[in-house]
Amino acid sequence: QLQLVESGGGLVQPGGSLRLSCAASGFTLDDYAITWFRQAPGKEREAVSCISSGDGSTENADSVKGRFTISRDNAKNTVHLQMNSLKPEDTAVYYCAAVVDYYCSVQGSRLYDYWGQGTQVTVSS
Repeated sequence: QLQLVESGGGLVQPGGSLRLSCAASGFTLDDYAITWFRQAPGKEREAVSCISSGDGSTENADSVKGRFTISRDNAKNTVHLQMNSLKPEDTAVYYCAAVVDYYCSVQGSRLYDYWGQGTQVTVSS
């Protein structure tokens, strides 16, 4: 079965850290650009971070720059999102998505080949 599975979400206090993982099964992520999205209740879905399939270049949304880092572990067929200095406004369901492409971008919209089911991140004291 071809799918993406996210993990690592949970409840964390403001200023804390979490690392999300996006694991692929049934296919390899080498040729896919990966984007992490999030959606909070009542808000539109937002692309927060992405990593290209080619040179591994990354892009982050302004809202998470300096706090979130995306990375690949090709040996484990997984992409991680390290989230530091978390704020209450980071609370959302986080999704990863994959598309066959050399480059990635958090701007604009595009069609993705695969989506994960999402993992909840709650930042609260």
